Amino acid sequence: MTNSLNRRGLFRLAGSAAALAATGSVLSACAVDESPTNQSSNGKNLKKVKLGFIALTDCAPLIAAKELGYFTERGLDVELIKQASWPATRDNLLSGEIDGGHVLFSMPLSVATGIAGKAGTTDLKIAMVLNNNGQAITLKKAYAKAGYGDLAAAKALLESEKPKLAMTFPGGTHDTWLRYWLKATRADLSNIQISAVPPPQMVSNMAANNQDGYCVGEPWGAVAVQKDIGFTHITTQDIWQHHPEKALVVGAKLTADQGLLAEIMKAVLKAQKWLDDLANRSKLAEMLSPVGYVNAPAADIKGRLLGQYDLGAGLGAKTYTGDQMMFFRDGETPFPRSSYVYWFLAQYQRFGLIKEAPDYAAIANGVLLKDLYAKVAAEEGIKVPGDDMAPFAVKLDNITFDPKNVADEAKRP
Repeated sequence: MTNSLNRRGLFRLAGSAAALAATGSVLSACAVDESPTNQSSNGKNLKKVKLGFIALTDCAPLIAAKELGYFTERGLDVELIKQASWPATRDNLLSGEIDGGHVLFSMPLSVATGIAGKAGTTDLKIAMVLNNNGQAITLKKAYAKAGYGDLAAAKALLESEKPKLAMTFPGGTHDTWLRYWLKATRADLSNIQISAVPPPQMVSNMAANNQDGYCVGEPWGAVAVQKDIGFTHITTQDIWQHHPEKALVVGAKLTADQGLLAEIMKAVLKAQKWLDDLANRSKLAEMLSPVGYVNAPAADIKGRLLGQYDLGAGLGAKTYTGDQMMFFRDGETPFPRSSYVYWFLAQYQRFGLIKEAPDYAAIANGVLLKDLYAKVAAEEGIKVPGDDMAPFAVKLDNITFDPKNVADEAKRP
């Protein structure tokens, strides 16, 4: 493969993205005063917390918890701070500029393995999963012959066109979905270029012919369709149904103050339940639309939240019921499973992003706050799933992943 597909290239990408992020400002979506605590209308002191987010539909649990007053109910004054990119989010978490936030589930794993961070670092902790599903691989309109989810057609296109593709963060979820799909096509990937681009810049980069396809979260797949420049080749729920996507990831302050973190989690859990009532999703689309949050038309956000996908490029429509972007699923979504960590680490090996087998158990134990999640869930009357290390199916290539036999997956072609 080209350097853009090897580990050295990924370090360059991470550095470039971080440098790009450093030139931009971190935008606050909500203004609050600078005092250590604010007061609610009843005079109660509120604990200040800074949470970051990226302009993606799946930041919804944090936005809803803020806008619906669930944070305030828990005695929290949460400042939501829009981040310029995922590398900026990582750096702000590690430096303490933000206390936690809406983060790629696999970012702490990418950091811990040295793909996009310092190997051995488990300072970024996963408190809970924020959503399943709802990402997509978008290709430019001229590639419509690849159709929807047609691996054979995709193989032919990849080998004839040698496209320039983009994801959002080395070792992140979007990077993983993209590379997993590429592997599944069994195409010769030696001439495929992959670069890292911040999510809100995906559409403009495709419009400028800087890239031919990308993997990112909504609404940026829908926006490419609406602008008639791209089409949805496959959604990530058609790669792995109910996969983990974003997580509430925290840094040192909230890792140390787990009482405070527990209150944040309880507010987010309440928001997740509200979000999974589809009757609320039109209101959610309006809530997310403003420039301070996602900065996209509510109509472009709403359709895919409801599972209604216009694929674009004359490919028709596709409807998802129960496996569109989901946030709670009766407690199945938020539980941070060890098996998920093992799967991502196995893919890193399989893709050649790391050369040696990592210490799977040490990384999972180092980044997952499962005991805290179990305590919070019990206090909120939410059942904790009993499948922490159970095998699960990945439907794109009809593979069953067994975390207790992870070496087989790591060496799979």
